[in-house]
Order: sequence, then C-alpha cells, then structure tokens
Amino acid sequence: MTTSATLPAEGAHSLRREFSFGSAFAFAFAFISPIVALYGIFGLAISTAGPSFWWGFLIVFAGQFLVALVFAMLVSRWPLEGSIYQWANRLLGAGFGWFAGWFYIWTLTIAMATVALGAAGFIANILGIHEASGTQIALIAFVVLILGTLINLAGRGILKGFMVASIAAEIIGSIGLGAWLLIAHREHDLSILFDGGASIGASEGFFSIGGPFLLAIVFIGFSFVGFESAGSIAEEVHEPRRNLPKAVLFSLCFIAAVVMFSSLAIILATPDNAAELPDYGSDPVYAVLTAQLGSSIAIPLQALFAIGFIASFLALQTSASRLIWAKARDHALPFSNALSRLSRKQRQPVGPILVTTVIGTALFLLSNVAENLYTMMVNFTSGGFYLSFLFPVLAFAVAVLRRRWRPGPFSIRGWTGPVAVLALAWVVLELINIAWPRPVNGNPWLDWSVIVGAVALALVGAAIYARVRGRIENVETSAVMLDLEDEDPAAAETETGSEARNR
Repeated sequence: MTTSATLPAEGAHSLRREFSFGSAFAFAFAFISPIVALYGIFGLAISTAGPSFWWGFLIVFAGQFLVALVFAMLVSRWPLEGSIYQWANRLLGAGFGWFAGWFYIWTLTIAMATVALGAAGFIANILGIHEASGTQIALIAFVVLILGTLINLAGRGILKGFMVASIAAEIIGSIGLGAWLLIAHREHDLSILFDGGASIGASEGFFSIGGPFLLAIVFIGFSFVGFESAGSIAEEVHEPRRNLPKAVLFSLCFIAAVVMFSSLAIILATPDNAAELPDYGSDPVYAVLTAQLGSSIAIPLQALFAIGFIASFLALQTSASRLIWAKARDHALPFSNALSRLSRKQRQPVGPILVTTVIGTALFLLSNVAENLYTMMVNFTSGGFYLSFLFPVLAFAVAVLRRRWRPGPFSIRGWTGPVAVLALAWVVLELINIAWPRPVNGNPWLDWSVIVGAVALALVGAAIYARVRGRIENVETSAVMLDLEDEDPAAAETETGSEARNR
C-alpha cells in the first residue's frame, strides 16, 4: 500500500504540471457548472416543493462547505492524483481506499455519460432537430463523447482554454440573464419564497422524510458537487498544497452564489400564468426565459446550455481518467500496466481516457434500448457522489477522533474536530435522504435505483478487489515517491518516513 505524502517525480509515472490555481478553479467550476446545476434541478425542485425549495440551497451549501473544508485539509496534506481514493487509502488502508475509488470511478463515468446525453438535447434543438428520437440523442451524445475524448487527448492547453471560455460564457449568461430578469422582468417579491408548499398543495408533511422539501434537497444535492475534482488533477497543478485548498473552497462558494442568484431571478420572474407557458411543465427554466426575453433568445440560450454541459462533460471525463490512472499506478486494477502508461509527448493517461470512452458508448447504446436507464443513471449519480464522499469524510473523522491526524499547510486548527463530525453527519443524512426509496417514480426499480446500483457495484467490486488485492498490498512505497514541487526534500523524506513508521 502506498503511504507517501509526496508526489511523483519526473519519470515513467509522472504527469506534467501545466495547471495553475486559475486552471484548477476553472476545472472544478466546470465539473458541475452553474448552468448544469440550475437546469438539472430547478424544474424538479420547484415542481416538488414550490418556490420555497430555494431555502434548500442554504442547507445543502452549509453541509457541503463542511465537506469542502475536510477535502481542503486532505488535499493540502496529500495532493495526489485520484483525490478521494488517495485520501481514504492513506487514512484507513488499501481496501477502504480501493472501494472509495471504485464507487467514485463509476459515479464520474455515469455522470459523464448523463451530461453528454443532456448536451445532446440542446445540440439537437440548435440543429433544428425538434422532438429528437432516442437514437438521435444517443448519436449526438456519441459525437460529443468522441470530440471530448480528442480534446482530452490533445493536451492540457486546449482543455484549459475550453474551461476558461466556458466560465466566461456561464458567468455572462447566468449572472447577466439573472440580473436582467430582476431589473426588467420581476413579477414577485421575496414573500413568494415563504410559500411553504401551498402553491403545490403540500403544506402538510412538507418537512417529513417523504415530504416535498426533503425531496427537493435530494435534487439540490446534485448542484453542489464537483469542488472535490480539483484534487483529481493534483499532480498536474503548480504548488498544489497552496493552490488546491483554495480551488476546492472557492469553486464551491462561487458556484453556490451563481446558482442561488440565478434560481432566485427565475423564481421572481416567473409569470402568474406560468402553467400556461409552452413546455413549462417539462422545462420551466427555458419557458420562463423565452417568455420574458422573447423567442429570439432561444438559440443563444440553447448554445449557452450546450457549452455548460460540454464543459462539465470534459471535466468529468478528465477526473474519471485520472482516477483510473492513479489506481492503475498502484496496481489496484486489472490491466494496470497498460492503464498506468502515459503518452510520451503530452504525458496523458491515454488508456484510462479511452476506457471512459468505451463505457460511455456502452451506456449510450443501452439508454437507447433500455427503458428508464437514463432516469436510473441520473438517480444513481446524485447518490454516488455522496457515497463516494462518505469514505474520506468517515476516514478523516476517525483519524481526528483517534488523534492520529497531522495537518498539512491548510488547517482550521481547533475547529477540525467539530467540522469533521458535522461533515460526517451531513454526508450520512444526505445519503440516506437521496437513497430513501420514496414512491415518486411510478416504478419500484427507479425508487430503489440508488440502493440497487450501490449493491450491484459493491458485488462486482468485491470480485475484482479479490483478484488485485495481493498486488496492492505488495506495492512498494518507493513506487510513488517523488519530489513535491517547491517543497523541502528533506522535510518530505522525514514526513514519508514518519508515515511509514505509523503504518
């Protein structure tokens, strides 16, 4: 099992450091972009709990900020490619870390395919393909997948450029449109946020486990993930111990601010006759924007949505490929030798990128023939993130409570214990809330999809782990001992030796 706190030096298993703080921030921002978050959850949340769902943003942000503080401390100490897998591994051992990485790989890959299918819907509208068939959507998503794969293989420069461009487009689009709605098209005052479910006839049991508000928080939970992805590219970032904690925290706060502002603007600009607007029932965001700003905005709006979804797709594919590569470097996956190789020129993990392409293609094919698969993918993705978060947060809380935690450069000192416990409580409660089999889908398989998916992945993972376990335990610490950029080599050696003795 690897225990080094340092990063890989230049050699056969090292990645190029070509990302700055700005690039890491852009990467985490694009992972779950404000547009993807807003478009993905707004219609579900408002139809479930009415305008009062907006207060759920504050609850989820508070919980996720606790998790972000934990991740900022972890990435400050272990700025290694693979983030969640690496942290869980070093805190509670190889087996615990292996399953953390296993669930996270599939969460990222399924989310990647889901986002590509979402982008395909917008692209179809831009191309004039209205009411596109499942086959057409799958084909467009496949094209997005291939183009995204080519961008990822082309090098980090192109990837950085696309991420920065997407941020500019999203900020202009989200904040600009939101501000204009509030200034020129406001229909309500803030009192509408205290609706309490009356608009949907759900005032009774509004806060119960099966009530509208907690169900809305399930959807909102998908809005504030992705901040951890900055750690997925840790070994490609300059001065990671200094830059990555800031990227984790700033990206969450910035995305939260943009999503909450945009959602508030749409709520306050929604006409009283919203139910009569074309397609409001299926797409309230688009319906309100086109009703208030005119049909001429339709194509630019679809293009803006498409950019946000494609940027999110690229970030998800990059994160998944880096996690696969990090596990392969530790000999923790079948075909590890092939999957851990890097291209000579760009130092890119070509094999893992192609693995995500193959899995994405398979999911597109299945979504075209298997009824409700897309809905199951969406359901599992939200639960999958919180299940993946549970591993490092639980391990961190255990380490802190046992007084075995030694912080890196970023630390919250005396607040570490309370934050660790509260973050663990939040992740557990939200995971239960997401996985709870409420009868809301009209299909028991969909209601139980998070639990069924987790159990299925656990069984398959157990079989694979049994095959590779011996190789993981025999990995030498020196396999990933490399100098951390701008770090005192003597200090690094001392820390590594201390960790080895503690093991």
